[in-house]
Amino acid sequence: MTNRLDLAHRFPGLADGWARFDGPAGTQPVDVAIDATADFMRSGQVANSHGAFAAAEACDQLMERARATVARLLGADPGGLAFGPSSTAMIMRVASAVSRRLGPGDEIVCTQLDHDANVMPWVIAADDAGATVRMAELDTTTGRLPVEHVTAQLSDRTQWVAVTGASNALGTIPEVGAIVEAAHEVGARVLVDGVHRTPHRDIDVAALGCDAYVTSPYKWYGPHAGVLWMRPDLLDDLAVAKVRPADDHGPGRIEWGTPAYESIAGIMAAADFLLDVGMASIEAHERAGFARLLDGLLALDAVTVHGPTDLDNRAPTLAFTVHGHAPDAVARRLAAAEVAVWDGHYYAIEAMTALGLIDRGGAVRAGMAVYLGDDDVDRLLEVVAAL
Repeated sequence: MTNRLDLAHRFPGLADGWARFDGPAGTQPVDVAIDATADFMRSGQVANSHGAFAAAEACDQLMERARATVARLLGADPGGLAFGPSSTAMIMRVASAVSRRLGPGDEIVCTQLDHDANVMPWVIAADDAGATVRMAELDTTTGRLPVEHVTAQLSDRTQWVAVTGASNALGTIPEVGAIVEAAHEVGARVLVDGVHRTPHRDIDVAALGCDAYVTSPYKWYGPHAGVLWMRPDLLDDLAVAKVRPADDHGPGRIEWGTPAYESIAGIMAAADFLLDVGMASIEAHERAGFARLLDGLLALDAVTVHGPTDLDNRAPTLAFTVHGHAPDAVARRLAAAEVAVWDGHYYAIEAMTALGLIDRGGAVRAGMAVYLGDDDVDRLLEVVAAL
């Protein structure tokens, strides 16, 4: 298999020979993340925090190291970095806390480009508080989210803006920095869903200027978990629901219950893997493979690629349909050739509805990952071309 970074051997899950284009829903874990998780569980250090014995102290030290490592990956202050079960759960926690200080007349802005995890938590929060959600529309012709579509929804009543860092369906990367700047001008705060951005781009939360950022380590070769970063002063002020022994300050106030230390050990190892390889190298590798995939699909007359049809400002993920074939049938044909893709709406309900695909079975989604090479791309293209 052609692989410019030659990293496929680092992923034991690929030993079965499948071409795994299902990474947007969850990547294969890298060897060091698997080893770190297992090693911690065998270490005798499984305990809890703030104890007077060595294993408890080791748990405290693990948390400190993991926050520092993931914060380095995100260009963020480790004092605002919290771990949880999933990004959906972390956004739910934030939105629920926000709702306690919302009232009638307050507004939240969401977008049609977002995964439902960054839409429905805010809809629920607004409903609970009697507030309003305003929806910034996707440009269905280009698959882009123009900044002016978001700014048109802003007002002095806007409290929060929820926007994706990259679409998990179309790959589109909106101009997050400009959206953050416009939101701050009206006094609003911004939460960025970085789940699909983090595996593919160098992230600098400080440069983005957002107030909160979420990401999922299992989308970047680590264990199933979620990570929330929030400005430490804002995190301390957030009206979170928590049990009395939970920390009054810092990330512990939104990390409900005992942390999953073994998963956090794996998360730290996965973050180290990305930092060691370098996000610039990962982006270049994925861009080359994705160009081959995109060009190959665009060359097939029966195939429609939905969303952007170029490489600019996008993650290496696309959604496509094949004329005369339902998306689930295409996915099954690919699976018969040991090519893994997803079909349906992949929780991008607003985008799929806007594109007119929601009632047609959605679309087929394929995404590049660091372990995919040209041979994998060619196998996918051959199956689709045969249709």
